[in-house]
Amino acid sequence: MQNIIKHLTLVISIFVVSQLQAQDTLTVTKQDVSKMIEDYKERIKNAELETLKEEVDIINDRLEREEITFEEAEKLKKGAAEKHAKNIENRYAILENKFELMERNDDLPDPDKKSTVFSINIGDGQKEIVEVKAKKSPPKYDIRTGNQLLFAMGFNNAIIDGVSLDDSPYKLGGSGFVELGWLWKTRVFKESNFLRFKYGFSFQWNKLDIKDNMYFEKGADETTLQVFPTNLKKAKFRTTNLVIPVFFEFGPSTKQEYKNRIRYFTDDHFKVGIGGYGGVNLGTQQKLVYEDEFGDRVKEKIKTGYNTNTFVYGVAAYVGYGDLSLYAKYDLSTIFKDATVDQNNISLGLRVDLD
Repeated sequence: MQNIIKHLTLVISIFVVSQLQAQDTLTVTKQDVSKMIEDYKERIKNAELETLKEEVDIINDRLEREEITFEEAEKLKKGAAEKHAKNIENRYAILENKFELMERNDDLPDPDKKSTVFSINIGDGQKEIVEVKAKKSPPKYDIRTGNQLLFAMGFNNAIIDGVSLDDSPYKLGGSGFVELGWLWKTRVFKESNFLRFKYGFSFQWNKLDIKDNMYFEKGADETTLQVFPTNLKKAKFRTTNLVIPVFFEFGPSTKQEYKNRIRYFTDDHFKVGIGGYGGVNLGTQQKLVYEDEFGDRVKEKIKTGYNTNTFVYGVAAYVGYGDLSLYAKYDLSTIFKDATVDQNNISLGLRVDLD
């Protein structure tokens, strides 16, 4: 019986102490509410003043470029100041209302908990009291350089000295190319977007589908086409290049003027691009599929230099509408070095430039 009383007394004591601690914590939290509100008000004010400063800097830049008059600049500054003053007033009211709501429902945040400048979180982080934006940078007034994803694919072949495309040893339909890259596009003139300079990097995969039971054989100094000794099902020759493309792009665009920025758009407009590329050959591969003397199907992938040129360069052009263009490129560098007959890669296909 005494043991039961001792245990019961211990449990009651623990419960009472925990309740007292909870009440004390609640009291401390309520006492700190005022300070917490002031802290968040200071963050709100600093964020709005920082954004106002950046907007004023943009207005001053426009004034220096003589895009607006002094009177217009002063009017814009006054409007920006009034807007941010009103923002501060409204955010203060929202903050106070949020804290009143939580205090009324005994759901106040822990003042000792570190929170981000973006929001105050309690419990498991799912309850948001109020959003306090630390910094909202205004958009850049004018962006002259953007970026694009380049993807192109189509037909591929080779221009051979003294040989027409009709007599080419490569299949017209089976030979193809793929190009994938990343480009930057810069407006050349300050007040006009008619001329754009495009540059970047891209990977080019050029494939030749060899016909008439022939394949490439690498010699000591030269790579030549030879007749395969057995029935050759497939013979494909592929080069992989990493190049730096450079283009001048011409075409109209739409200029959109907003309150605090200007933008140029080339969507739904015709365009013409003229330029070239230069880079290095990353690798060469020949794929052969044939039947051996036992009638078994054999597949070989041979990766070697094949006496291909290390450096590649060429010219290219495209004409299109919006993101889609008809694209052609021609290697001024020959496929093989020190070859008796020069062969230059040529490609024609579709090109997509995605902003």
